[in-house]
Amino acid sequence: MLFSKRLAFIGAGNMAEALIQGILDASLLKKDEMIASDVTQSRATYVQEKTGVIVLAENAQTAKQAETIILAVKPQMMRAAIKEIAGVLSPEQLVISIAAGVKTNTIEGYLTQPLPVIRVMPNTPAMVGCSATAICKGKYANDDHLKWAIKIFEAVGFVVVVDEKLMDAVTALSGSGPAYIFTIIESLIDAGVELGLPRDIACGLTIQTVKGAAIMLEETQKHPAVLKNMVTSPGGTTAAGLHALEKNGLRVAILEAIIAAENRAKELG
Repeated sequence: MLFSKRLAFIGAGNMAEALIQGILDASLLKKDEMIASDVTQSRATYVQEKTGVIVLAENAQTAKQAETIILAVKPQMMRAAIKEIAGVLSPEQLVISIAAGVKTNTIEGYLTQPLPVIRVMPNTPAMVGCSATAICKGKYANDDHLKWAIKIFEAVGFVVVVDEKLMDAVTALSGSGPAYIFTIIESLIDAGVELGLPRDIACGLTIQTVKGAAIMLEETQKHPAVLKNMVTSPGGTTAAGLHALEKNGLRVAILEAIIAAENRAKELG
């Protein structure tokens, strides 16, 4: 089992920072059981000062100090990052990637030897402990590797295991999803301001409305359409608003956005 092994982050961006903090808050590992690297000195200094985890400048030096490696770099940087660390890795180490679109067999191909690889798609609400995360395993990973990866990402939210063929859809839906939701929230706030509400009040009402709707879905386990109909009286204000949304293609726009994001994820892989 890998539950007490040291963890190395290649890349110390926002997601790595969120994971480090979540792991510390969950008491899964101590700060001296994690290490990270980042080529940007200011970022490295910031993360080290905030979390207490040592952040180095060199990826290879970082990778050889841990049993589990989390590749927290952008998809376009994945090949170069793996090239830097491949020479210091051993078959006993586990490689976890959180890069959008990059398949496990692609990562396995970049490595110079067979290593267990886990692919993960979290999202930015990991920064507040509310990530929606999907996980799948590669050719050489076993169930213990998968369990350890689940344990890590449960520290920052909700985790599901899926077949890798669904990971691009996950990336498009929940990986990119916060941006869609923020756009809708921004539009609601702006509409409230347009109608005369002070911005702070429009913002507070919108946030609580979105939060309350999500909690209702989670706690009642009812279909969204059922809950929508509970708000919609015949000939009422909600019915008028929903008619305008449908007329202007909100549902189609969201569908097309997610399809476009999935296509881009496939291109990155």
